[in-house]
Amino acid sequence: MAKRAVLLLAHGTPESVEQIPEYLRNVTGGRPLPQPVVEEIQRRYALIGHSPLTEITIEQGRLVEAELTAGGERAKVYVAMRNWHPYIDDVVRQMRADGVDEAAVLCLAPHNSRTSVGLYRRALENSGLRIDFTEGWAEHPLLIEAFAERLRPAFARLSAEAGAPVPVLFTAHSVPCRTVEAAEGQPADPYAEQAQRTAGLVAARVPEVSKWSFAFQSQGASGGPWMGPTVEQTLESLAAAGEKTVLLQPIGFLCDHVEILYDVDIFFREFAARLNLRLERTESLNNSCTLARAVADLARQGLARLASR
Repeated sequence: MAKRAVLLLAHGTPESVEQIPEYLRNVTGGRPLPQPVVEEIQRRYALIGHSPLTEITIEQGRLVEAELTAGGERAKVYVAMRNWHPYIDDVVRQMRADGVDEAAVLCLAPHNSRTSVGLYRRALENSGLRIDFTEGWAEHPLLIEAFAERLRPAFARLSAEAGAPVPVLFTAHSVPCRTVEAAEGQPADPYAEQAQRTAGLVAARVPEVSKWSFAFQSQGASGGPWMGPTVEQTLESLAAAGEKTVLLQPIGFLCDHVEILYDVDIFFREFAARLNLRLERTESLNNSCTLARAVADLARQGLARLASR
């Protein structure tokens, strides 16, 4: 009988400022970035002290395994990173050494894009494992509820302080336009539509939210246009409309890392302050038990598909 396991994949993050040049070479596939860009990323990392992405993702894996065990599914959960330790190849090698033949694979990025999910899948092409790969889970009810659980208390508190319901700004990571446009033999990438759909579903789960918008954040430094509208443009529009307080929820991310701890907590907050806007954000999902239930449910489905083949 085949031995099955679950493999969770994430982007990865370095442990120190000194490791950032090597990490960026992994992200770009060896293409060098201009030195000023590297130094700016190092500056941002230094300001937050440390990105907890790896530690949080490993903890998410533990929670998922506990959920599976509680439901009677005996499957070990492995965690691997595409751009840093523990690398996908190293974790797959460990899985094979542990006797694993088949794996239900999920990216901890619920919105399907060629620039994220597609690259993770490609990294497993020569793994030697029989895999069931979940392409996307942007509308999973438990994912939506996990975000709603973080949104409700933050919205209630901030609206009470403001004396009126505050607008909510949902965000997801931007990607270069060229990577999501329809190409010969390929349909348009579903990423943007899926991210906006998640935002709409979360807003619908919290009916007290009467005003919400969506923007793409963290546009990169590479050439060519990136997807918008940007957070900066959206904040300017909200300020021009007379808003004084905004609650931001990054629905494209499942845990704290640089794009939240620097981009939102430092850069966007300072940008908003210059517009006389108070910007707050919801707590990240991180160790959310509801998120773990969502991932465990998807893993269970993947394991079942493997067993039925």
